[in-house]
Amino acid sequence: MTILEQWLPNVMTSLDDIWEATLETLYMSFVTCIVAYLIGLGVGIILALLMPGGLKANRPVYSVLDKLVNIFRSIPFIILIALLVGVTRLIVGTSIGTTAVIVPLVVCTIPFYARQVQNVLVDVDPGIIEAAESMGLTTKEIIFQVMLKESIPSLVRMSALTFVSVVSYTAMAGTVGGGGLGDLAIVRGYERHQMDVTFVCTAIILVIVFVIQAWADWVAKRQEH
Repeated sequence: MTILEQWLPNVMTSLDDIWEATLETLYMSFVTCIVAYLIGLGVGIILALLMPGGLKANRPVYSVLDKLVNIFRSIPFIILIALLVGVTRLIVGTSIGTTAVIVPLVVCTIPFYARQVQNVLVDVDPGIIEAAESMGLTTKEIIFQVMLKESIPSLVRMSALTFVSVVSYTAMAGTVGGGGLGDLAIVRGYERHQMDVTFVCTAIILVIVFVIQAWADWVAKRQEH
């Protein structure tokens, strides 16, 4: 018997399941983030423009959008899964499975990411924006050539933080049969007392998180120079 078989007996007999769960976690996380980043970036830009003091300040519209973002940010993910069962079934044809859980994941991530984008854009030096306006740049040009460009390092780090949050949410995917490492760690590891499986699943999640965080820090530092 090898050392691994002695220390991780259940893991060695579940390698295929662990590999599949890892792929499911990566699939849920990356697809969710791609969709949520695209939509959340747009919502965040709109929030930054419409907020009091923004380039296109509109208090009534901003107030409505701001409250919607706050409401969806406040709903616990596990409850959001139940609330969106009908919507999920309408979009993907089922409310159960790895693909199905992406719908509530996206809905949960968009307001979180949008608020972070807004905060990052608001932190851009007002003097730079005023200089751009004095040069005759349009609102669109100011957004893409000034505000977003100046915010790239912060946006990269914030996107990594959002990805980490999404990975943690995927652990709840088991409630709708979504699979993933979190589901395997609970169903196989905790409920069946196979703690070596729980340990390895947790270790893989941590590796994913550390790799994404290290990559984001590297990209952000390159953009700062």
